[in-house]
Amino acid sequence: MSTPQIMEPIDVLLVEDDPGDTLMIREAFEDNKVRNTLACVKDGVEAMQYLRREGEYADAPRPDLVLLDLNLPRKDGREVLAEIKGDDRLSTIPVVVLTTSQAEEDVLRSYRLHANAYVTKPVDFDRFIEVVRQIDEFFVTVVKLPRP
Repeated sequence: MSTPQIMEPIDVLLVEDDPGDTLMIREAFEDNKVRNTLACVKDGVEAMQYLRREGEYADAPRPDLVLLDLNLPRKDGREVLAEIKGDDRLSTIPVVVLTTSQAEEDVLRSYRLHANAYVTKPVDFDRFIEVVRQIDEFFVTVVKLPRP
């Protein structure tokens, strides 16, 4: 008989400029069984400040997972992904691209920039919530995350 795995909550950084999507993702996390923490930033510049613990984010926890929209103001998600994966201190953080774009070029470019997964946001509310829950569950129950 195997012993049940104790699931520790993880810190997730959501990089999303759409308040409606942020709210739905927050709801999905709150409704889920595991009490992961979800920090939210609205653009790519804030995302990099958070990840590098600069300014108001000096005391921010290092996220165990980043959920990244591609179409962001100030610095878009592709640039953020390239910076994360190009930085030795950040490159081991898994990044899931969560975006409305279904363009094949975005999918290919994201994987070339070493995204860990590419997920297209469903338009349907219930499906959207379910997809976010599945991402959450996968990274808590299935994947072994690096601990710095």
